[in-house]
Amino acid sequence: MTTHPPGPTGESVGETAEPRDFVKYTFFHLRPEWRNLPVDQRKVAKERFVDVLDHPPTDVLVRTYSLVGLKAGTDFLVWSIGPDLRGIQEFHARLFGTPLGGYLDTAYSYLGLARRSEYLGDHAHGGEGATGQRRPFDLPYLFVYPFVKKREWYGLPFEERRRIMGEHFRIGHKYPKVQIHTGYSFGIDNMEFILSFEAETPAEFLDLVNDLRPTEASRYTALETPIFTCILTSPRRMLDLAEGLP
Repeated sequence: MTTHPPGPTGESVGETAEPRDFVKYTFFHLRPEWRNLPVDQRKVAKERFVDVLDHPPTDVLVRTYSLVGLKAGTDFLVWSIGPDLRGIQEFHARLFGTPLGGYLDTAYSYLGLARRSEYLGDHAHGGEGATGQRRPFDLPYLFVYPFVKKREWYGLPFEERRRIMGEHFRIGHKYPKVQIHTGYSFGIDNMEFILSFEAETPAEFLDLVNDLRPTEASRYTALETPIFTCILTSPRRMLDLAEGLP
């Protein structure tokens, strides 16, 4: 069977496959100069920015989060999900094209493509891993977690890797309220994976990560920083917090 290279939608050209979503996490820093502008000017510019967030391109899902006071160098996160990179690119271009966009720096940026996990078999945890689509659960907290494995991991036989990951899944089952979204970044961004976890509280995610530390799989971790704690907010509230409004 002929294998075709992937097209811009993440599918193999000439082959029928299930939809696969791109996940894009863009962390923004609002420059201090913004706060010195007249209030009326800022108000109009914020409304323009919010309008773009509220009306993304067709098929692009958007969620907004605040990191004010939680992470140095970044004020908010725009999480976008879509089946086509061009739609996500168009959306970001619209954001930068607003008056407020001229006062934004991209502090961090991560891109991944969803796919069904090769280790799951018939297993699926929540909405993760069973399909190549990703949908937010809209829980109060999002933890964004870039991830790289040691090269030794890929030298292990597949069945050995699957056995090791089985322990990972069993621990995950102890935390059914924590929802994971895995993006695969091989060849399309600097990381190998970009993970995010939605949770009701930071404590339940902290306990999950703590339980995963002694696992066999954790020995093959090369990099898992920086980590971001994000609070789900409306676009307007996100900008108010970044501007310093309580």
